[in-house]
Amino acid sequence: MRTTSSNATVRLYHLDEADPVAHTLFYGPLAEALAIARQQPVEIQPGLWLATDNDVIAFLDLES
Repeated sequence: MRTTSSNATVRLYHLDEADPVAHTLFYGPLAEALAIARQQPVEIQPGLWLATDNDVIAFLDLES
């Protein structure tokens, strides 16, 4: 992810292989998006993604 500022605006969304539609969970600062993602059930976290103006990254790639 090229954007590293905790204040950068991101979209946190969930993608499920069984459902081709992305479901937005949050749109706002990166720090808040990460906090919300961490609160999601462990079985949901592999499907969480963060999108900025210039990149998309899996939530678990940031957490590892």
